[in-house]
Amino acid sequence: MKAAVFHRPGKITMDNVPDPKLEQDTDIILKVTSTAICGSDLHIYDGFFPQTHPLVMGHEFMGIVEETASGIKNLRPGDRVVVPFPISCGHCYFCKHDLPVACEHSNPEFYGPEGDLMKGKGGGLFGYTDLYGGYDGGQAEYVRVPYANVSPRIVPEGFSDEQVLFLTDIFPTGWAAIDWARLQGGETVAIFGAGPVGLMAQKAAWLQGAGRVIAIDPLDYRLATAAAANKVETINPTRVDPVQAIRDMTDGRGADVCVDAVGMEADRSAFEKLKAVINVEKGTPKVMELCFEAVRRGGTVTVVGVYGSPYDNFPIHRIFDKGIILQFGQAPVQKYIDHLITLITSGKVVLNDIITHQLPLSEVAHAYEIFKKKEDDCVKVILKP
Repeated sequence: MKAAVFHRPGKITMDNVPDPKLEQDTDIILKVTSTAICGSDLHIYDGFFPQTHPLVMGHEFMGIVEETASGIKNLRPGDRVVVPFPISCGHCYFCKHDLPVACEHSNPEFYGPEGDLMKGKGGGLFGYTDLYGGYDGGQAEYVRVPYANVSPRIVPEGFSDEQVLFLTDIFPTGWAAIDWARLQGGETVAIFGAGPVGLMAQKAAWLQGAGRVIAIDPLDYRLATAAAANKVETINPTRVDPVQAIRDMTDGRGADVCVDAVGMEADRSAFEKLKAVINVEKGTPKVMELCFEAVRRGGTVTVVGVYGSPYDNFPIHRIFDKGIILQFGQAPVQKYIDHLITLITSGKVVLNDIITHQLPLSEVAHAYEIFKKKEDDCVKVILKP
């Protein structure tokens, strides 16, 4: 079959690879009909997460069940499903407590309680390095889905792939960023990053009762997408100090909630890059630090942008002095997905208005390049195997 294969940082190509096979009695083989490139894929592409041998990429995918193993109870060939990106066994302590990203069984080699750089990681993820299970991803014609009685959801009748694909990751991730803040209604929510996850967090903020939503991003075309798709206020931090702008908009207090939807690969100066090399750091925590500055005292900062290393001079003093509430992590997609499906089917949210490019899988190298470099006003790329 054809698949997008990571070879080394900066090189992902479409290759011929062996077809996946059923390995366990709760596996299915899925014929992929749509898949997407995620900002998290760039962390592998850019070498921020190590991968020493070829790996089929992709954790945002959906398709048609091609084959089922003997233990599959709720799916049959021909069913059309979306697949959450965390691989959940469904019966361990964490899966039973709505934390599928901490599944104790889906990442047997590297799982543990430590959360270290190279060991003690969380549960398995599709297409996300050996550290997270070494599972082949869904940027391919076919993919093996383990524990398939647990996570895949049948797509409601009458909906296109593009209308539901983002249930796999970015919509639940944006939803988690707001859900963790426990809005009571009427809050000002400032979302740093107007990429795909930031755009989904904007939608989620309105749906969960925000009174005001502000998008912060250095690229005008992404701010234009945010304003058009989500009717938010916008700030370009290359033109104004975003922290001061947010304070000016909130009577000097700061936002009730700040969301870091960027993570470690924020734009950096030459000095910041040098500092990261000297301190053996991956990327920069600058967006997270902006959130700590821009949030009001007693406010909440949620972080769904990915971070992969410790950082020197972490501003714990500010967090303490301001009494900031924090929550970080990967989204527990399985916890939210059924509710989010009802939002789509009831017409309360539209997800496909952020798609800017649909390309065949054969153009995957080009797709990664324009997504990485933010060329051709690229916001979100869908690939068709």
